Amino acid sequence: QNVAAKSLRELTSAQLLEICKKAGQLFLHGDLPLNSEGDTQSAEQYIATLSRTSGLPHVLVRRNMQKIFTVFDGMEEILNGLMRGMSPSVVETGFGDHGGIPVHYSPTTNALGVVLPSNSPGVNSIWMPALALGIPVVLKPGREEPWTPLRIMQAFIAAGCPAAAFSFYPTDHEGSGVILERCGRTLLFGDVTVTDAYANDPRVQIHGPGRSKVLIGADEIENWRDHLSVLVDSVAANGGRSCINASSILVPSHGDEIANALAQELSVHKPCEPADEAATLSAFANRKFAEFIDAKIDSDVSAGGAEDVTAKHRSSQRAQELAGAPYLLPTIVRCDSIEHSLAKTEFLFPFASVVEVPQHQMVETMGPSLVVTAITR
Repeated sequence: QNVAAKSLRELTSAQLLEICKKAGQLFLHGDLPLNSEGDTQSAEQYIATLSRTSGLPHVLVRRNMQKIFTVFDGMEEILNGLMRGMSPSVVETGFGDHGGIPVHYSPTTNALGVVLPSNSPGVNSIWMPALALGIPVVLKPGREEPWTPLRIMQAFIAAGCPAAAFSFYPTDHEGSGVILERCGRTLLFGDVTVTDAYANDPRVQIHGPGRSKVLIGADEIENWRDHLSVLVDSVAANGGRSCINASSILVPSHGDEIANALAQELSVHKPCEPADEAATLSAFANRKFAEFIDAKIDSDVSAGGAEDVTAKHRSSQRAQELAGAPYLLPTIVRCDSIEHSLAKTEFLFPFASVVEVPQHQMVETMGPSLVVTAITR
């Protein structure tokens, strides 16, 4: 790790930012190394391969590529935000100033460990600024999604970043544990069974389920129809696979009307061929996972206190197949209580609960949330 860090710090901050700019173009358009045998991967091959292993349709892969490109291309602005206006050159010398106040910059680790998920390529943008700050990365890709971190890494190297700054370990949970143990700082993506074990470890930044929410205030609830498009996008954008997708919608009233309207809007989303530019849903790479989610929703609805409102708007079952790939159709559940098992649950497809909660109880009862969209004056 010390050798890797030294190789990065031999470059100036200006050189690192220039490398990021060049790497963005290579990531978006280049033929990049795929393995040690000399094979390369074009951008179109990357899109098709990632689609096959993760289930994302081509159009959503391209959108995520563009998101990652904007991080490469806008790294200077990103660092300006992360460093609160300090010059990136503080990384080179260790000293600078912030608003006229002298500051000292000292890295807290020689390498950033990153244990990645498979749900969406865009999450890789989180670790990329580490390189621009002179910190090497130790990457453990998701099982169905090694392609994006590998392509980002190869784009950096092709643009002039030292290869020593990257470690890439497509390993299992045991390997993840070694990375978490050996790296001074780590980003950990995973479900609660994984992340809870490290919840109190100050070296580990947890990225567990988002359980993101939309809250509509009492002052705007009568205008809920004006905000329906926001609700649809919050639930269904990126195939519903991001931790920033809303999985709960809390309203003070009009719950039945909102759930019904949202279910009707989402009923147009159907499985499409991966290369179809109109595709909005992602297939499940793991069939058993799709079957588990489908059965879990049905079981919890059958137990009472919740209704699958989308059932009356679709002509077939929630579970679908296309070309041998499993899909789940968007699902809106109307829950009687915020305490219902489905009221604050996140699934890997367009799913959300609609719950009526008095406004003064919303914040108190909503639970942990990565993103909260509050529609209120």
